[in-house]
Amino acid sequence: MVQDEAVIGCTGELLIGTRGTAGPGELLVCVRGGSETFLAWSREPLPKGATVLVIESRGCRTVDVIAWVDPLDALDGDAVGAG
Repeated sequence: MVQDEAVIGCTGELLIGTRGTAGPGELLVCVRGGSETFLAWSREPLPKGATVLVIESRGCRTVDVIAWVDPLDALDGDAVGAG
C-alpha cells in the first residue's frame, strides 16, 4: 500500500479513542492546508481528545500514533523572552 508521507510527523486530536492493539480510533489532523480524518492505531489505549503524533502511515488513510505532549508547554512564560 502507498504510504501518505505528508501526514507523518503531524499532530492531531483523537475523535475516537484507540483501544491499543484491540482496535483503532479516529484522528483529526491538519494536513495539506485542511483537516482530514484517519484511522489511528496505537500500542496502548489512548483516550478521546488526546493529542497524538503520527509516526507511521499504513496507507488507505490509516496511521500509527503515539501520545504527544508539546515540549514547549513545559516552558515558563517568563523564561521564553529572557536572554
